Amino acid sequence: MSLGFVFPGQGAQEVGMLGDLASNEPIIIETFELAQAAIDIPLWDIVCNGPAEELNRTAITQPALLTASVALWNVWKNRGGANPEIVAGHSLGEFSALVCAGCLDFHDAVRLVHARGTFMQDAVPLGEGTMAAILGLDDALIAKACDEAAAQLNAIVSPANYNSPGQVVIAGSTAAVEIAMEKCSAAGAKRVVQLAVSAPFHCELMRPAANKFNAELEKIDIRPPQFTLVQNTDAGISSDIATIRKKLVDQIAQPVRWTECIQTMQAQGMDVFVECGPGRVLGGLMRRIDKKIAANSLGTLAAFETAEKALN
Repeated sequence: MSLGFVFPGQGAQEVGMLGDLASNEPIIIETFELAQAAIDIPLWDIVCNGPAEELNRTAITQPALLTASVALWNVWKNRGGANPEIVAGHSLGEFSALVCAGCLDFHDAVRLVHARGTFMQDAVPLGEGTMAAILGLDDALIAKACDEAAAQLNAIVSPANYNSPGQVVIAGSTAAVEIAMEKCSAAGAKRVVQLAVSAPFHCELMRPAANKFNAELEKIDIRPPQFTLVQNTDAGISSDIATIRKKLVDQIAQPVRWTECIQTMQAQGMDVFVECGPGRVLGGLMRRIDKKIAANSLGTLAAFETAEKALN
């Protein structure tokens, strides 16, 4: 068995996440207390009690999800769980992967993703940018629709998340995204859905956020990964610290190549995967990428125990 760990990004959060595990595993609350000390925000109270609008604010979501994933990793290791051979994270989840691979100190990572979320939220005024999911259309046709819409309005719109075959998210200025949605529908997309997001992530409108984040990242020590690390921007394996830094910055304004990330992990021999975070979003995407993938989850007590029995 070759084990790969994957870590979810924004969208996996929900009020009450990890609640049943926290009552059995004190290290979950201890991990949240460390995060709270780093950024002086009551993350665990927000996670437990909401409101959802507060948890869904990007500057809160990012440290909350990072902390949830790292807390689950801590439980996994405390209970004797096996180390993965390879790790990857979807967007924000890349930082969770870096912590668990020993590249980043947890305290530094919490501060970084809180700043990252703040920069990303502030990069585009509310309402001026958006994202949309395009389902059931070839990647090349989606890119063509975006290029045509961008040229038509002299505005930015481009693929933002290559999540799985037939599921791509686009991002950009609101008007350009709406035109691209129309073009994707006309090209034969099975479904086109504008997403309820607060900013157009992973497109060039995020370049100011990437520049600000780069200044913060330069202050932080990064160590070589203890496990093979796959990063989003090119789905390539990274071990050189300068490369890891550059890809973390570039990721903010470039698309997440998740389909290719999973394919890279498979090419390295991974045949069993664990989703280390709340929810099962990545498990669903992985099964769309390859129906043969065995995807385990750690997000609830029952799922955790099932994964332990299967893998240890």
